[in-house]
Amino acid sequence: MQYNFNEIEAKWQEYWAENQTFKAENGSEKEKFYVLDMFPYPSGAGLHVGHPLGYIASDIYARYKRHKGFNVLHPQGYDSFGLPAEQYAIQTGQHPAVTTAANVKTYRRQLDQLGFSFDWSREVRTSSPEYYKWTQWIFIQIFNSWYNKDADKAEDIETLISKFSSDGNANVNAVCDDDIISFSADDWNAFSDVKKQEILLQYRLTYLADTEVNWCPPLGTVLANDEIVNGVSERGGHPVVRKKMTQWSMRISAYAQRLLDGLAKIDWPQPLKDSQTNWIGRSQGASAVFNVKGHDEKIEVFTTRPDTIFGVSFMTLAPEHELVSEITTAEQKAEVEAYIEATAKRSERDRMADVKTISGAFTGAYAEHPFTKEPIPIWIGDYVLAGYGTGAVMSVPCGDQRDYDFAKHFNIDIPNIFEGVDISEEAFADKEKTVIANSDFLNGLPYKKAMKLAIYELEKIGHGEGKINYRLRDAVFSRQRYWGEPFPVYYVDGMPQMINKAHLPIELPEVEKYLPTETGEPPLGNAEVWAWDTVANKVVNNSEINNTTVFPLELNTMPGWAGSSQYFNRYMDPHNNEEIFSKDAIDYWQDVDLYIGGSEHATGHLLYSRFWQKFMFDKGLVPKDEFAKKLINQGMITGTSAFAYRVDITPGFDSNNDRLLSDEEIINTKIFISKNLYENIMVDNDVLANFQIDLKSTLVGIFGSSLVKVDVDRNRILPIHVDVSLVNSSDELDIDGFKNWLSEYKNSIFFSNSGRVILGGDNEKYIVGREVEKMSKSKYNVVNPDAICEEYGADSLRLYEMFLGPLEQSKPWNTAGITGAHGFLKKMWRQYHTGADGAFVVSEEEPSKESWKTLHKTIKKVEEDIENFSFNTSVSTFMICVNELSSQKCVSRKVLEPLAILVSPYAPHIAEELWSKLGHADSIATAVFPKFEEKYIKESDKEYPISFNGKMKFTMQLSLDLTKDEIEATVMAHEKTQQQLAGRTPKKVIVVPGKIVNIVG
Repeated sequence: MQYNFNEIEAKWQEYWAENQTFKAENGSEKEKFYVLDMFPYPSGAGLHVGHPLGYIASDIYARYKRHKGFNVLHPQGYDSFGLPAEQYAIQTGQHPAVTTAANVKTYRRQLDQLGFSFDWSREVRTSSPEYYKWTQWIFIQIFNSWYNKDADKAEDIETLISKFSSDGNANVNAVCDDDIISFSADDWNAFSDVKKQEILLQYRLTYLADTEVNWCPPLGTVLANDEIVNGVSERGGHPVVRKKMTQWSMRISAYAQRLLDGLAKIDWPQPLKDSQTNWIGRSQGASAVFNVKGHDEKIEVFTTRPDTIFGVSFMTLAPEHELVSEITTAEQKAEVEAYIEATAKRSERDRMADVKTISGAFTGAYAEHPFTKEPIPIWIGDYVLAGYGTGAVMSVPCGDQRDYDFAKHFNIDIPNIFEGVDISEEAFADKEKTVIANSDFLNGLPYKKAMKLAIYELEKIGHGEGKINYRLRDAVFSRQRYWGEPFPVYYVDGMPQMINKAHLPIELPEVEKYLPTETGEPPLGNAEVWAWDTVANKVVNNSEINNTTVFPLELNTMPGWAGSSQYFNRYMDPHNNEEIFSKDAIDYWQDVDLYIGGSEHATGHLLYSRFWQKFMFDKGLVPKDEFAKKLINQGMITGTSAFAYRVDITPGFDSNNDRLLSDEEIINTKIFISKNLYENIMVDNDVLANFQIDLKSTLVGIFGSSLVKVDVDRNRILPIHVDVSLVNSSDELDIDGFKNWLSEYKNSIFFSNSGRVILGGDNEKYIVGREVEKMSKSKYNVVNPDAICEEYGADSLRLYEMFLGPLEQSKPWNTAGITGAHGFLKKMWRQYHTGADGAFVVSEEEPSKESWKTLHKTIKKVEEDIENFSFNTSVSTFMICVNELSSQKCVSRKVLEPLAILVSPYAPHIAEELWSKLGHADSIATAVFPKFEEKYIKESDKEYPISFNGKMKFTMQLSLDLTKDEIEATVMAHEKTQQQLAGRTPKKVIVVPGKIVNIVG
């Protein structure tokens, strides 16, 4: 009987779906285990073979835990809001909900096809109103909370209002805005309602503020830092500028220290912990205040080196700093404004990463040194960020390399305040070896003592204090998009009001266009029905806003991380319409036991969701303040990309018509050169010159003109990604397929490695370049799992992806390699089908000693591998096991039945089929995992080397149960021993049980 994997896999996928085999119960006598994959975004192109890597690993572990008797929760859903669907809607006019639903359908089909043991009864989608009702509800809870530093937790805003009413704010120790005014209880009680709301916004854990944001004009939205790569938007590669906008922000900075401390109690990869630690950026130092000469303003800075305060030779403000416009002199205004405009076009990440470019502008203003009272020039420089610290630094060029380079570039004084140190070539930053000089009362002190004294003196004169600072900034929570969670917010007198829980969810309205309005409002500004009636408690037409009970709704939507910051908890009770989840559900499941996903989410999703969880813990909603005990970052599967080398030429001169050819005339004629020709042109001037002659001749033939000159600039020869399906195993490009692939390449000309134009029918080939890269649709190097499953089956794909290497490492995909995994499954199938014409055969006989040993060493290794997430070595173990059983001709049920269970987590379809053939009516999914018994692999005999005077003469097979005396007696009685002794009596017999016997004399 043949291994018909397509039929078998379809059969069991249908069985699992109909019987809800993997449905988890909320509450069970079994111990719980929660296995979770990171939320997938359902893109239009579906999965490629790189996507399932982590899913396969988590599925193996989930299935293993079921075999071990656990009640396993292994849910799946979709992070279905997002910018890609919105951009597609803009391009095509299709509603994002329609395309998202189609994408989800494709993903579900592909996930089912791979045999994952998901509990689909718990599926959630962030774009479903039933789901985002609770995202809106959590937003309201955060809005109605403040952070009490004394209690070190979030508390209800009503407790803060009570403090204000009775005592004012003098003794309130809260995380809040910097520019808080002091007021008494009488003041508070006399404030208008609007004034009170304005003050409370300065304390709330989510608040409105004018914030410097990453604005992407082509996308019409704000981008988070992690949505920007190399200064452009990750989606589409569009330019990003810095811009001030009124935004909702989350006061995540309140949790900075707790986010750091929490890393110590979770089993997450150390590199990821390091990323979060660096992102949070805790530093200890002092705030120092510098007066601005001729102004009432002050500049506050945070410094980790207050001991170097006498080395300050200039101040540097971020170009966006609010004081810049106030203190800049008329003479410097034009230069400063031009510099600010240029800086706005660079992302914060670019500015942080670029340590080579030195730029800045002098404001014309001066600060006053707090101790010497000397004037200090105030500059602006883009290496200072408005959102980090105070947006200002006291620049000490002798102790900081960036300040040093800046001072050198602009010829600013560099005073040396370090004893015995040469700073003629570079700054001195080794604080542990620092001895302060030229610094008044700090002279002769080492770093630590100087730091303490400097802080003491700053506090004494009222110009600073000791302080702990964090790099972590409050998270901007507004997006100028349509396809996202609507805020449950309406405005009265410009102040935000929350919609009552009873009226949630506030659903997205219909809009005609998904672009910003003509006046620059977000896309929701295009909605005709988007106002809140406070009497009817429903969304009504905008034309009713003049009514005294109807008010405008928020036009921004929430960011992508809103919905993904609590989905793991919602899975515990996803259909509860009354609560975000029941207490029974959250108390039973508690938290995620195993979370698998990409390390690229370290400072995005994984940081935001930890913040969200800690807030919910403070509010008593969840029992744990960390949502996932263990996290594994799976590596990526890389693809082998293919490149064609496009030559962008400068148009030549048409001497026949005495004119320069226009770009339009040759823009539709793309020129490509083969790999070796490209490599030679890049290094050999003669090859370049000859190619220009050949290219000129070719273009003359095309345009019927005499081209006097064709310029080929090496810098304009660009590697272009080619769809790998158009390239064969010899790296030869299907030229006709390439021309039909994208319309812009229809009129392409190809030059072979020999420099000849490739014509139809000749033997010249176009050879592409190759490079291993991340598998990505944008690189056209993806492999579709549908085709792999059709040809080899899902079980083969699952085994192969695990076999590629350790889970955490990146590994290259090679479709040819899957034949090994597929061949193993066919061999395993034959192990159970040894009868005539491949009939299924199983014996009730006792296995041989060798077969018992093979089985139990396999049980031991596979269990160890799964527990250690070393899935690749399990696949090797299976192959060895089946090879040994085949040579042993083992058909015993006592071996083949547990073998099917061992293989089940990895290749569940074939295991289910074999389990059924073994006579079981139920699924193999909950069969008990085989128990390892050491007695089966423990050797019962030992082949002893028998030596005479240290020289081995023969061997004997003896039981390991024999005592030392019994071994000696047995050896001495052996005929070969008697032959060696020839009647002599040995002086002594040395016996080391389990090792050697040596007869001396």
